[in-house]
Amino acid sequence: MMTKTEVAPTKSIQARVVVQRFGGRLAGMVMPNIGAFIAWGLITALFIPAGWTPNAHIAQLVDPMINYLLPVLIGYTGGRMVHGQRGAVVGAVATVGIAVGASIPMFLGAMIVGPLAGYLVKLFDEHLGHRSAPAFKMLVDNFSAGIIGALMAVLGMLGIGPVVQWITQGLGNGVQALINAHLLPLVSVIVEPAKILFLNNAVNHGILGPLGIAQAAHAGKAVEFLIEPNPGPGLGILLAITFFGSTRAARATAPAAIVIQFLGGIHEIYFPYVLAQPRLVLAAIAGGASGVLFFSITGAGLVATPSPGSIIAVLAMTPSGNYLGVILGVAVAAGVSFVVASALLKFGRGKEESEKAVQVSAGGALPA
Repeated sequence: MMTKTEVAPTKSIQARVVVQRFGGRLAGMVMPNIGAFIAWGLITALFIPAGWTPNAHIAQLVDPMINYLLPVLIGYTGGRMVHGQRGAVVGAVATVGIAVGASIPMFLGAMIVGPLAGYLVKLFDEHLGHRSAPAFKMLVDNFSAGIIGALMAVLGMLGIGPVVQWITQGLGNGVQALINAHLLPLVSVIVEPAKILFLNNAVNHGILGPLGIAQAAHAGKAVEFLIEPNPGPGLGILLAITFFGSTRAARATAPAAIVIQFLGGIHEIYFPYVLAQPRLVLAAIAGGASGVLFFSITGAGLVATPSPGSIIAVLAMTPSGNYLGVILGVAVAAGVSFVVASALLKFGRGKEESEKAVQVSAGGALPA
């Protein structure tokens, strides 16, 4: 008979595997599309008005890519993970409804509606589709995909999209309340998890940006411009994964992600790493809060929102006399997030255990 001391570790392993599986599914919708994120990031970094080589004509690509292309790719991949090519097509159609009906990039919405649409197609094929006569098989498949896709697009536009926007608005209200209470470092408790769920642009440009503009109008600079674009927390996490990552794939790809994230400003590149191991969000929060606290103490600030959030863009928006405070604040955030992430990764001692858990997750079975 199993003793209590034997049951507890098993339940702990089960819970960890469930969390890793959930995070792995979210990351699995993003990782295959990293190339598209990089393409968008390069176009943004180069051609927007604040970019390295501004070009208004080419910069027209930026908004359609982040508002439509990237969410649709995520929804397509999510549908494919659930039910192959049919699920992928319906997932993409459903995601268009979410993207069109929202005023913010719908990455989170795509992660919801893409797999959901694929699952509905899978249910149809399992319970009804296989009963169609061979002569009508193609007709039934096409019309079922079209009908489900259309219904999910409408549902996404009228139902799921507004819910995601309501969540974003709630996060914004929480950020505003903390700022009003003069608890600025605690803003990271909301901002960093929101970033990991790909709400970074909504939080930065929709909430922190307007607050920073109001502050900079009379002070000439604002610390609000440094909260979300700070590349320090992401740098620290990627460094920890490079040295102590739980899987070989993570350790092999993290160094290249550092270049893209820190120099290119594409923070989205490290989000899948955190989604795959959700406990790392604690490192992001610790690093972000430490950086904000240091910025507040030293009076550091920027004149405008750096976009994209690379160290180059951050320094370009730094007013004279603030460079040391900004650089040290980024370094503090990176150092704290590195230490916390390394501890959460057990300084590499949990590699075999984590890889075993991931294998169990991939196999779809829980330990007995």
